[in-house]
Amino acid sequence: MRATVTVMLKQGVLDPQGEAVRHALGALGFDGVEGVRQGKLIELELAEGTSEATVTEMCEKLLANTVIESYRIKMG
Repeated sequence: MRATVTVMLKQGVLDPQGEAVRHALGALGFDGVEGVRQGKLIELELAEGTSEATVTEMCEKLLANTVIESYRIKMG
């Protein structure tokens, strides 16, 4: 069983890596990129029967800094 967790900085939190990517894309000639937000994707291989509640607990305790990050879980 697989779970995919997408972690992103919350809106309003400064994203220096995203801004660096936006700037670099402009320098490479890619006009029209007005904003970039960078995050992380975590794939978990889980034992059958592992609940989404368990994955949520993993996110709350380790995978995301919930003060500045939000996360989305996709099971399956």
